[in-house]
Amino acid sequence: MKATFLKFPIIKISLFAALIGGMVSCDNNATTTDKDTKEVAEDANEAKFDSSKNEQDAQFLVNAAEINMEEIKLGQLAQQRASSADVKNFAKMMVEGHTKALSDLKGLAQTKQVSLPDSTTKDGLDHYGKLDEEKNGSDFDRKYCDMMVDAHKDAIDRFERAAGDNNADAQIKQWASSMIPDLRSHLDQALTCQNKLQKNNSKK
Repeated sequence: MKATFLKFPIIKISLFAALIGGMVSCDNNATTTDKDTKEVAEDANEAKFDSSKNEQDAQFLVNAAEINMEEIKLGQLAQQRASSADVKNFAKMMVEGHTKALSDLKGLAQTKQVSLPDSTTKDGLDHYGKLDEEKNGSDFDRKYCDMMVDAHKDAIDRFERAAGDNNADAQIKQWASSMIPDLRSHLDQALTCQNKLQKNNSKK
């Protein structure tokens, strides 16, 4: 009987330890989940690179990854929700173009030992949420095209600065320069969609 009574405190302690362990595990997971994937990549690069030049190169690649992943995610949503065939086709082109660009970028980053975000960043998800709020077909189309115009103007500016930076890594500069024609083409397509939607809206 004595041996039987001694088992209960041990069982209670084991259960209590398991419960505490589970709580600690949940807290750790929450912390990891709450941290932006972009911040994780930036922290990893900061730990790896000593010079400001290398950190600047790494930051450009991180920003480029953020841009590509956001364009892919927004394009996928637009393919599902756009009411205009032109906008759907444009969104398809965005997904295909930025998927290839992201693949090339990952290869380049690997050779430079640069860490990249592994999923859409918090800013990208915020933009996705704002686009997803538009329920009406024509309003959604207009919002998507407006976002693409603004995003590609910003992207072109970033890539032109990287391509013209004499202190940047030569391969990174070359890749940035090679991407600019595609980004300008995307901007032209976005402006075309934007103008068509504005004309159609003025006729109503």
